[in-house]
Amino acid sequence: MTASLSTAPDGTRYRDLNRNGVMDPYEDPRLPVAERVADLVSRLSLEEKAGLMIQTIVPTTTDGEVDGPSTMPGRMSAREFIEGMHVTHLNIHQIPEPRAMARWVNGLQRVAAASGHGIPVTISTDPRHSFTENVGASFTAGHLSAWPEPLGLGALADAGLVREFADIARREYLAVGIRSALHPMLDVATEPRWPRQYGTFGQDADLVGRLGVAYVDGFEGDRLTAASVACMAKHFPGGGPEKDGEDPHFPYGTDQVYPGGMFEYHLEPFRRVIDRGVSAIMPSYGIPRGVVLDGEPIEEVAFGFNHQIITGLLREKLGFTGVVCTDWGLITESRLMGKVLPPRSWGVEHLSEIDRVRKAIDAGVDQFGGEDDPALVIELVRSGAVPESRLDISVARLLTVKFELGLFDDPFVDEDAAGEIVGSAEFRAAGDRAQSRSAVILPGGAGEAASVLPLRPGTTVHAPGVSDDAIRDSGLIPTADAAGADISVVRLQSPFDPRDEYMLEAHFHAGSLAFDDAVVAGVADIAATTPTVVTVHLERPALLAPVAAHAHAVVATFGASEVALLDVLTGRVPAAGRLPFEIPRDEAAVLAGRSDVPGGTADPVYEAGTPSLVVTAPADA
Repeated sequence: MTASLSTAPDGTRYRDLNRNGVMDPYEDPRLPVAERVADLVSRLSLEEKAGLMIQTIVPTTTDGEVDGPSTMPGRMSAREFIEGMHVTHLNIHQIPEPRAMARWVNGLQRVAAASGHGIPVTISTDPRHSFTENVGASFTAGHLSAWPEPLGLGALADAGLVREFADIARREYLAVGIRSALHPMLDVATEPRWPRQYGTFGQDADLVGRLGVAYVDGFEGDRLTAASVACMAKHFPGGGPEKDGEDPHFPYGTDQVYPGGMFEYHLEPFRRVIDRGVSAIMPSYGIPRGVVLDGEPIEEVAFGFNHQIITGLLREKLGFTGVVCTDWGLITESRLMGKVLPPRSWGVEHLSEIDRVRKAIDAGVDQFGGEDDPALVIELVRSGAVPESRLDISVARLLTVKFELGLFDDPFVDEDAAGEIVGSAEFRAAGDRAQSRSAVILPGGAGEAASVLPLRPGTTVHAPGVSDDAIRDSGLIPTADAAGADISVVRLQSPFDPRDEYMLEAHFHAGSLAFDDAVVAGVADIAATTPTVVTVHLERPALLAPVAAHAHAVVATFGASEVALLDVLTGRVPAAGRLPFEIPRDEAAVLAGRSDVPGGTADPVYEAGTPSLVVTAPADA
């Protein structure tokens, strides 16, 4: 049985979610949200409350049917989580074809409406409008419009464009039933080696704050409504200053350090977004090392377990009243494709799983991300270790968002419209243009950039890594022989040290920022034959000096298709970016830097904020 639209004696149309034949206060669309929340909380069982405090990863299905073929074979289905555990905050990885995705969401909402008190499902996702496929952090755009990574939006430093992007992303999410964005990342990119810089807006905290506010504006609007997607800003209080640039997903990357004393610098973007209003905050995995706040040393446990940070700083000092959800997998270990990732319970590894849950709840957490089972929460209440009234506080916050999003009144989406809205020509064109505009053309050491750029129609181009069809479509002539080319375009990815011991680790591009000697030699060989432009996808501040020495120009991109790149090289779309972070001279300069301080390395090759060169065609073009 599912909840259909009913009519109260006074003519009010409502969803009879508990199927009792009367319009209860929580079902009454005319009442203030606070009244509806209070009524529903008073009706819920302990099991239902605990289920709300879990946000888990679920597979979608390839055909859009609720019980269709799973996109994650072996993983418990969304139906099982809803019906068996009362879990209605569901995090997805794969999105099938848009109509199928919308159909799947509608099916889940019918399953939820037939369960317990009919609490609707909230579907969440990590960022998925760019080019980086990093399971557990971000996904490629797929069916959605493709934009530069947030780092590219930072390179453009245009709050209006960020607001436009977020509004388009909001409309695409809404069309397929995604109502919770596990973003933006408000971390400040001050540690050059940190692998997640591509998801930030760069090293300037003021800019990160301004763009973060615009981002939330585009997703949430002035307030949460049925037209909003709720944002979860992360990783509080700023996850950028990681020791040695390692990532706190992994046991070797637990320490968050502030040798420059710039804790407040990293906190600033969160202050801005909290003042603006944001529905949820996700604490960082990291452990604060040597931090003193208001004259008191901060306990050296991960931020998700840290009472001084969550209750003291976030709640009491900054006045945040929304949802606090942990990052994924703080309590239990994760497994995927034969790989294991330990629980990210850094600093409290010695505690049992149930004691970790208690410490996080005591710290002020409302919801556990990436966990599967509410049983530990239930056990804490039944044992008397946590009063049920404490759960009521978190459950009220979580339900408030669902009510404000209009999910209790109409959680369904138009399946046909999903196919028209998602990835529309208008949205794709806006994303493509932003990809090109975010590029930064930098001077090389082998000659003037203006002598080779922009590429003129009829130019013979040697461009390994770019398809011949794309080159021809740009009015150029492709050749596989550098010796027969007018110019060579060498397309590089940022260097990193491959790792694959832990689950997810292979996706995190960490370690050295230096190009292999073979890569540099390859660029030199080509440059010895023909004038050369090097293009580099900068997900981190790669050490560009060795390759720049052989190039007439270095084109930094932050997520760009080959067509978007060629639009820059031919001048059809002028590059308008500025470097969102400093490019260090060498590894010694990186090692001498301070992880929490923006820039400041000795003798950088390119300064943060360096604008793109303006190149025009020669007069005889």
